[in-house]
Amino acid sequence: MPAPKSVCWCFGGRPPEITIDGDTPLKAMEVEIPMPTDEKEIDEKFAEIVEELDVDKPHRDALFSLPPEKKWQIYCSKIQDRGDHWPDYYIEKLNNLSSVFVSYNNEEEELRTKMVDNLKTALRTQPMSFVTRFIEQEGLQSLLKFLENMDYKTCQSSIHTSVIGCLKALMNNSQGRAHVLAHPNCINIIAQSLATENIRTKITVLEILGAMCLVPGGHKKVLESMLHYQKFAAERTRFQTLINDLDRSTGKYKEEVNLKTAIMLFINAALKYGPGKEHLEFRLHLRYEFLMLGIQPVIDKLRKQHENATLDRHLDFFEMKRNEDEREISKKFENVHVDTKSAYSMFDLLRKKLTMTSSYQHLMSILHHLLLFPFGNDSHISGMWNLADRLIQQVALQQKNGQDPDSAPVEMNVKQMIRQMSSGEDIKSLQQKLREMEKSQEELQSKVAKKERDCETKEQEKDELAETVTRMKAKLDQETAAQTELKMKINELNLQIQNLSSQLSSERGERQKLTHLVQTGSLPDDAKVGLSTPAMINLNSSSVIKPSVPPPPPPIGAPPPPPPPPAPGAPPPPMMGSVSSQKFSNIPRPKHPMKSLNWSKLSEAKLARTVWSRIDPAKLYKELDLEDFERTFSAYQKQQNQEGEDPENSSKSKTMKELSVIDGRRAQNCTILLSKLKMTNEEVIAAILTMDSKEDLPKDMLEQLLKFVPTAEETQMLMEYTKEIDNMARADRFLYEASRINHYEGRLSALCFKKKFPEKMSDIRPKVEAIKGASDELMKSRSLRQMLEIILALGNFMNRGQRGNAVGFRISSLANLVDTKSSTSKHVTLLHYLVDLVEKKFRTIQKIDDELSNVRMAAKVSMSELDKDIGDIKSGLEKIEKELKFFENTCEMDSKKFVSVMTNFHNLASYNFSEIEEAKGDIKKKFDLVCEFFGEDPSQNKPEDFFGTIDSFLTAMSDAKAENERIKRQKEEEEKRQALEESLKREREKLRSRRSNSPATKGDLKDSVNKGEFDELISALRTGDVFGEDLMKMRRNRKRGGLSVGHGRERGGKL
Repeated sequence: MPAPKSVCWCFGGRPPEITIDGDTPLKAMEVEIPMPTDEKEIDEKFAEIVEELDVDKPHRDALFSLPPEKKWQIYCSKIQDRGDHWPDYYIEKLNNLSSVFVSYNNEEEELRTKMVDNLKTALRTQPMSFVTRFIEQEGLQSLLKFLENMDYKTCQSSIHTSVIGCLKALMNNSQGRAHVLAHPNCINIIAQSLATENIRTKITVLEILGAMCLVPGGHKKVLESMLHYQKFAAERTRFQTLINDLDRSTGKYKEEVNLKTAIMLFINAALKYGPGKEHLEFRLHLRYEFLMLGIQPVIDKLRKQHENATLDRHLDFFEMKRNEDEREISKKFENVHVDTKSAYSMFDLLRKKLTMTSSYQHLMSILHHLLLFPFGNDSHISGMWNLADRLIQQVALQQKNGQDPDSAPVEMNVKQMIRQMSSGEDIKSLQQKLREMEKSQEELQSKVAKKERDCETKEQEKDELAETVTRMKAKLDQETAAQTELKMKINELNLQIQNLSSQLSSERGERQKLTHLVQTGSLPDDAKVGLSTPAMINLNSSSVIKPSVPPPPPPIGAPPPPPPPPAPGAPPPPMMGSVSSQKFSNIPRPKHPMKSLNWSKLSEAKLARTVWSRIDPAKLYKELDLEDFERTFSAYQKQQNQEGEDPENSSKSKTMKELSVIDGRRAQNCTILLSKLKMTNEEVIAAILTMDSKEDLPKDMLEQLLKFVPTAEETQMLMEYTKEIDNMARADRFLYEASRINHYEGRLSALCFKKKFPEKMSDIRPKVEAIKGASDELMKSRSLRQMLEIILALGNFMNRGQRGNAVGFRISSLANLVDTKSSTSKHVTLLHYLVDLVEKKFRTIQKIDDELSNVRMAAKVSMSELDKDIGDIKSGLEKIEKELKFFENTCEMDSKKFVSVMTNFHNLASYNFSEIEEAKGDIKKKFDLVCEFFGEDPSQNKPEDFFGTIDSFLTAMSDAKAENERIKRQKEEEEKRQALEESLKREREKLRSRRSNSPATKGDLKDSVNKGEFDELISALRTGDVFGEDLMKMRRNRKRGGLSVGHGRERGGKL
């Protein structure tokens, strides 16, 4: 029987052909049993042998087509093969092995292993009767008993491996497999063997469990066996051992790869088959267990550590199936990615989906009752949460027929229970719907009536509008006719204007002639004849008598002349609305200091014609209870009684009072600040006077103290209560003592500046150095020059017309490289091409980042902010200089400390600052040179913009390089995928040709399992051929969607 080339023939391959070579003579053999003459009898006996062989229909037909002599020869050979080692012998040996475990040497171990291997071979090769008798004589129970009772040494030995091999051989037989499935604990006991350190044993166990996932009824048994193993191995959760073995290294490469392949074989089989074949929810449920155990980072690690085609095939199938399932589940939530590692995201998604549904109240109830669960690490508490989790899993995963795909904590039919729960509510809901429909009907009827009325109204409005349109049309016709008539009149008037204009021009000519005659005093002869005597008289009179023209009136709006100045020594005019000082003479004075009211006073000059000029508060003092008012708002504050103090005793104790005249909120904030300092008022004042020689005042506290410099108004109020200084509240007393210090604000500002100066300098100096270094680097960088040279060459080659033949380009043009797209690939730009070109032909330019190391820092420096910081330091030093001049002219002892400390500081700070100023001027010159070097205008460029452009270009180059590498890897994967698809395609073509030439019927997975091809099923799982079609389908989908394996995946083992 020829071995299959790719996948087992039970998946549709060609069955083996049985041929008889007629040229080779049959060997004569002694047949103890005489051959019957009746061919029918021979067929009956031969049928017994064929039944024992447990072959499928094509092989059965091929065997029955043999000649009678050959049939009888086969029959006799099988009868003779039944030697002394019948199942009873092996069962007895197995029972002896499992009943007594004593220490034995290597030779004894080899003998026992050989015996078990012989049993394995017999189970694989002997007729069906052997397997049947082995099962009937409780051989399966003997194997399981051995596995249950073996000691640790046996567990790690080769005997253990051989016993598991016997079970595997037994399951290769349909009858044996049926008994294994029917046994209540067989799969659980096989799973216990995962506790061994023997790699071969583990691999065999995993292959058995993986193949059982494909056998009808075996998938759930396997999952239950993993729960059993969880308790057996004291795992924290199911599958923990598998993930640990997948992650750890055994030291031997081949064994390690085979073990990891077997683990992935089992995981993919558990996910793909059983309920996972049809139900997305089950696959997500089971895969979530593996992801929570951290399988994803382990897979990423395996891809880097091992280059094995079979293992990669299983890893690809896991990730591709995961991608496909996540896309499918996202459709349920309108293509929103479900971030199952975030409790908030999952709750928010549920809330959005259920907010407007009746299920929302149940979600809230679930959350409410989960809050009632106890919290802690106790096993009982953990069990409660586990039970709630398992119950929800059961409700979510149970199939429509009531079958639970995974182990369930309780037996219940979810569908039936929901039906029972809802049957009582159906009537109520129907009644409610009926009432709602009746109400809706009434509302609809009222709406219809309203609409009818609205229609009538609209009809009336329509008629009225039609009439209005008719009237407007008639009016428009009238206006059109009137307009036409007006146009005719306008034309007539224009004609008259022209006539009058011509007449006017002729009259002007006559007038000019007459004027000339008047001026000359004589008339020409032709004029005298035509001129009458009266006209002459009129002309003479007009020339003699000249009418007088009146003078023009004064301009409108001219101001009147100013009044005369007052006489010398005259008193000034009285102020309007001035309030007499007599108003304040009647204000009573309080007996004790009072709190102040924070108001803004009006000047007396502004009171005229206001309400304040008509108000006299003096008459109210007689009606006011001033004693109560004084007691309520007294500046003295009573201390609160201590907790637990007896009221009677507290009344007898001395009442402590504090005087507070400062604004309440300001005083409270000042008190909080002083309490944070953990210093007394005297210590704070002393520290300020000594310029904090002991370093007691932090710089941030000094900044806060500057907010509580006493104002002139506060100083005046506090000076009024100098005698009450011992009774003042802490904030008031501090402000009082601060106000007595000469130039307190100046001292405090100088001290604060002194403490902050090193920090400011350390912040400014790196910025200056960055710009200086970046300018030098750009001037010296050969890589940048060569890069610009390449870009210029490419640009001149691309551009034509006005844009072509360029001798240089603006640095800002570097940002436009990504805008030039490739015509062959939409993901490739001119920048990608440039990076690839540099990598291939100009490798020295790849060090451009090292040559321009300061550019990134310089791009972050804002020149305006730098100028402001330098200006602030300069201003602070100038203020200190003024304070020094002031204190040098005073004779106070406190001034000497300030002068000595701040003089030293000012000298040192001025020197350091001068260096910064010089460096600032130097970087300005260097930056101008850099701009000119690159053909830019320094006045139109800021350092942050110029260096930012270079930095963005370098960053874009790095991103393009990474993108090119990603595209390259994707292309290589695509080529590998295409090669694999071509290989698989050729294999499928071979299978189709064999299938078309074979009379055998196609067998599906179920048929193949029933035909006893368990070993070939394991082989197909091991190589991944059983997932071949799914892999190719998902890869085609991935190619269309442009997705890569594991793209956009959360890492860290969580979904």
